[in-house]
Formats: sequence, C-alpha cells, structure tokens
Amino acid sequence: MGLEAVQIALAALRANKLRSLLTMLGIVIGIAAVIAMIALGDGAESSIRARIAKLGTTTLQIDAQWVRVGGIQTNVRKRVTIDDVNSINERALHVLAVEPQQDKDLQLLWGEKNASMKVVGATANFALVQHFEIDRGRLFTTAEDIGRQRVVVLGANALTMLDVQDPDRILGQNVRIGGLQFTVIGTLKPKGASSGFGSPDDQIFIPFGTGRYRLFKTDRLDDLFALATSEADLTDAITEITLALRRSHRLTPDQPDDFRIRNPSDLLQTLGETTQVFTSLLAGIAAVSLLVGGIGIMNIMLVSVTERTREIGIRKALGATKRKILSQFLIEAVTLCLLGGLVGVGVGIGGAVVLRDSFGWATELGPASVVLAFAFATAVGLLFGVWPARRASSLDPIEALRYE
Repeated sequence: MGLEAVQIALAALRANKLRSLLTMLGIVIGIAAVIAMIALGDGAESSIRARIAKLGTTTLQIDAQWVRVGGIQTNVRKRVTIDDVNSINERALHVLAVEPQQDKDLQLLWGEKNASMKVVGATANFALVQHFEIDRGRLFTTAEDIGRQRVVVLGANALTMLDVQDPDRILGQNVRIGGLQFTVIGTLKPKGASSGFGSPDDQIFIPFGTGRYRLFKTDRLDDLFALATSEADLTDAITEITLALRRSHRLTPDQPDDFRIRNPSDLLQTLGETTQVFTSLLAGIAAVSLLVGGIGIMNIMLVSVTERTREIGIRKALGATKRKILSQFLIEAVTLCLLGGLVGVGVGIGGAVVLRDSFGWATELGPASVVLAFAFATAVGLLFGVWPARRASSLDPIEALRYE
C-alpha cells in the first residue's frame, strides 16, 4: 500500500510539472542558502583555528596601559622596561622566555626599491617566542645582539614590497634602514595571520642592542612578549607575570595594574564570536527562506486538494481509508521538499565553491551540512504538508462526489 501511495503522489506531481518546479523553488533557495552559510561559518572557524595555531596560544603580549585616576583616563602612560624583563625572568617560573622589543615605522631601501616597514629591535629569541620560522638564511645570534651588529631579518611581506622574486638574491645584500646600512642575513616564512594590529609579516627584525643604541636611541620598550611553558600553565604564567610586574612597578595592593597582558588568541576568539553571530544571522535569513518555501508548499497542496476533491471522493467510495488519503498527500508534500532539498544541496555546494574560488572566502563543506539540509527539507514537508493532507483525508465522500 505504501508503494502505491508513492506512485500516485509522483504521478500527481508529474501531471503539474511547472507548478511542482515553482513550488520547489522556495525550498531550493532556502536549502542552498543554509548549505552556503554553514560552509562559510565552518570555513571561518577553521581559518580562525589556523590563525591561533600560527600566532601561538602560549605567547603573551605585555604592554603599557594608560593610567586612570578616579575612573578618568589621564595622559600619563607607564612604560615597560628592561627591569620588568629581569623581574619576569627571575619570578615567573612558568615562563620559558621573555622577548623585549622596540619598534618604529621606517623606510627600507634596497637599490631603487623602497618600502615603509615596521622595524623591530628584538632579542635573538624572537622567533621562538613569536612562533616565526626561518625561510632562507639564518636568524641573528645573541652575540650579534650584544655586539650591536647591523644585520636584519626580513618578514615575508618585505620581499613583496621590494619586488624580490627570489629571496636568495637579497641574502647578503646591504639595505638601508633609517639612514644606516644593514646586511640581510635571513628571511622569514609567512605567517598569514593578523594579530589585530596589522600583519606580523609586515615586520623586519634587527638585534635589540643595535636598535636601542644605534637606530632608536631610547631605553623605552614598546612591548614585551613572554612564552609560557605550555597551554596548561598559561594561567599560572599570567599570574606570575602580573605579580612580577606589580612588584617591579612598586604598586600597592589598592592600585590598579598599569600594564595589560594579552594572549593573541583572545583577539581571534573575539573575531570568532563575531563571525558566529554573523553566520547565525545569515542562517536565520536562510531559515526564513525555508519558511516561505514551506508556506508555498502548503498553499499548493491546499489548491491540489481542492482541484482533486472528486478524485478523493471516488477513491473513498472505492474503499480508500482516511489513512491512505492522508499518506498520499503527505508523501506529495515530502517528495516536493526532498527533491527541492536535493537540488538545493547541489546549488549550495556550487555557491560555496564559487565563493571560495572567485572571491577568496574561506568555506568548508562537510557531510553534516548535507544531513542537516535533508533533515530540514523533510521537517518542512511534514510540517506544512500535514494540514492539507488532513483536510483531504477528512473530506466527506458524498460531498466530494458532488463537488464541481
């Protein structure tokens, strides 16, 4: 009996092909939108996870904070100093390494090429602390830092800005930074991640001593970076750094911190939460499309019940039960939704691929989205097909046979 009901339902849909196609259109659009939005959301989450991995979840950034008096921000800003570095090294047991740095935007010149770069004076452990990897050449050493040698390691974007096609061409070459001549000893692999304050690939690194005494000529530090021993020790490391800095800054218990400690993953977590909200909003719009498509199916099924009133009456007179009539129209509604869902999945996958290949958006397709789409389609078919099906099954056979 079930097979017969399916055959009758499919025959009824084939009898009105154009109407069936137009009815499915709302489901197709809704399902396609759901698939595309899920793909965008999953792609964004994967991209954020990749960024966190590149920035390093165990790296902490410590910088100065504007001083507030009575809740009002003043123009006084405390500075992190070399004494703070020493204090952290002495008292923070869960910190593997500390990297102080100074930085300034300066012109980088190589032959006829020049670019504005962020020049960073850093200690020799900067690659370890900030999770950089050497691509060509080498990093500078602690001895070169102490000796204030004029050597430089270029970030990945510096090569692009100087129009360097082959990194080996610039190794060992002299460049000018802030009027001083430096020798390029290495280039870094691209991280491709943003910390919230520009790309780390836009930086070039020189020894801390060279920057402090020859280029920047100041004792003031711009930032400190600390590497915790592990993710599990991150909370302990933050606590130890806080206590070390408060002691170094001679803060009393009632005074607030005049510094802040940030984990780069916190910034990316905020970005991830924003992305999730945006994805939920778009998914809500897609759900409205499904709702509209479901209402369209209900409308068409009600029209179909009215058009086939005499057919229903004849079938009931020949012995068709209320349950058979109900299942027939319910199968028609579910079939419309499943066919629309199948087409919608194809359109949605195609749309996600187009967004990735043509617009460079991060998308990620998985079987869960397809299963969810078909579950939505089935639910819509059942939800919006029940009323027309019950109406058809409840028709009085005598009144149905009299219907013109």
